[in-house]
Amino acid sequence: MAKQTNPEATEMAGNKQDMTVREKREAIRGEEKTVPGRHFIPAADICETEDALAVVLEMPGVEKKDLDVGLENDVLKVDGRIDFSKYKDMEPLYTEYNVGHYARSFALSNHFDRDKISANLEDGVLTLTLPKAKHAQPRKIEIG
Repeated sequence: MAKQTNPEATEMAGNKQDMTVREKREAIRGEEKTVPGRHFIPAADICETEDALAVVLEMPGVEKKDLDVGLENDVLKVDGRIDFSKYKDMEPLYTEYNVGHYARSFALSNHFDRDKISANLEDGVLTLTLPKAKHAQPRKIEIG
């Protein structure tokens, strides 16, 4: 018996973004860092709702006190630092994790309300909520 395929499901699968896990990438030192050590680019997922974008960043080992999120010249910057004292008595035999600080930045358009951007860190996952500006939100136009 021939296997039947659903053409809609096949078309949808062909349009999906590649969902493979990416390796941890080290940040290139384009600007001088004031914190010594390796810096990695945290993996990010960006999701959109009707009224906001949610940017979810993996930053394992970063605590709230060691995290800075700021906005300057339309660039949203995230900087997370690792407390290396937790690793001082450990001698690595084999590593895949690569412990280091995190740094990432995002250029913002004028479609976001900068005064209402919020950040939440929980269990090594940073969630940034970027509310859309009123002029960028979808609206229903009444028919007269």
